[in-house]
Amino acid sequence: MQKKLYNKEALNKLLVVKKPIFRSSNSYLNQIKRKYKNKKAGFSGTLDPFACGCLIVAFGQYSKLFKYMKKVPKKYKATIWLGASSHSLDIENVIDIENEKKVDLNILKEEIKNLIKTHEYIPPKFSAKKIDGKRAYELAREGKDFEMKKSSMNVYNTEFISYNHPFITFEATVSEGSYIRSLAQILLEKLNRIGTLSYLERLNEGEFYFDNEKDLNPLDYLDLEENKYTGLKEYFEFGKTISLDYLENKNNGEYIIKFDNFFSIIQIENNEVKYLLNKILLPQKI
Repeated sequence: MQKKLYNKEALNKLLVVKKPIFRSSNSYLNQIKRKYKNKKAGFSGTLDPFACGCLIVAFGQYSKLFKYMKKVPKKYKATIWLGASSHSLDIENVIDIENEKKVDLNILKEEIKNLIKTHEYIPPKFSAKKIDGKRAYELAREGKDFEMKKSSMNVYNTEFISYNHPFITFEATVSEGSYIRSLAQILLEKLNRIGTLSYLERLNEGEFYFDNEKDLNPLDYLDLEENKYTGLKEYFEFGKTISLDYLENKNNGEYIIKFDNFFSIIQIENNEVKYLLNKILLPQKI
């Protein structure tokens, strides 16, 4: 008799997993689906196969909430290997290793601090950026010819961690869509050195940190204002039209409406109320 792999009904669950190195985010998600025996799941913030760390996973209805969550800024820990060259700017595709002269520690610390600003850059071809619906790293591995568009990233904070030649380790807190491999190359250019990343870990995405895959209450992580509703709960339960008269805040915007066992996300626009997501069940135990 074939073993049952998945629950018949989707489970509402929000958690943070720790993706290992050299696994694609999709591949690791499939493992997490099997672990929790539920195939309706999604993740936010793709990590490149080389990278490890914090990956937000949501099951059931919660997979619709990613766009409303407090996911920025993101913090990474990175190690640069001085003297190593790589097509992918990480250790997946090292093509050469040379002896590189040491960096003055004071200059290194100063240049890491100087990274705090907005940078324009070209994302690496070995990245999770999508090109015509396909991941750039997939096209690069297939040897396809394509161009990456210029992008920008905001670096909010950096921290020097250690320098044990030829390895430099630092942390960076950055905006959505940032590539730490590109940031490492910006640093190396300032130092007049050659190098590549030998390690990259995402420590957090906004309010989300890895904590042994504990269950999270989505209401603690939604970046939306709560609105008070004074009408009948049944209107939300059955998706009926909501009158603006029963809402405390009547200004245009997106809001959470909370009830004892579920919540909804609505939008007020031009004195009309519409559902963005309705009747999202709350976890029974947190």
